[in-house]
Amino acid sequence: MKRGLLTFFFGVVVMAAAVSYPYGEAAGTDVHVGINIVPPHVVFSAPPSVVVIPGTYAYFIPGIKADIFFYDGYWYRPYRSYWYRAHRYDGPWVYIEPRRVPGPVLHVPHDFRHLRPGYERIPYGHLKKNWKKWQRERHWDRHERGHGREKGRGRH
Repeated sequence: MKRGLLTFFFGVVVMAAAVSYPYGEAAGTDVHVGINIVPPHVVFSAPPSVVVIPGTYAYFIPGIKADIFFYDGYWYRPYRSYWYRAHRYDGPWVYIEPRRVPGPVLHVPHDFRHLRPGYERIPYGHLKKNWKKWQRERHWDRHERGHGREKGRGRH
């Protein structure tokens, strides 16, 4: 009796698995790997200021231990050799393949946190309102504000 019940149960499981595959697809062709590692939550008392990374249109949040970058409308965060993306600076973070991380974020200079005199912190609201215009008009190329010098003032 137990063996018959076990065989019946096994048959139901196999049939359910067979029915769950879409028509025309072979078993095993649709493989997804889930990453269950999530970066630790970073608490902000207010929306953070950012600093533009010289030579890029990527920004980072200074003064915190985590690396959190803004680029082209998204926030990016590396954690334990994985990359995550979010619509907000505080998450929720979703795993993305490294090939989907934009080059300016993936290849930030190793000393990006070193802020030379003259670097400007950009308030979050200012970034949110202006990043598209700055990128479209190549603002940081022309004005170099935030790169340690103001246009017309020379090098510091």
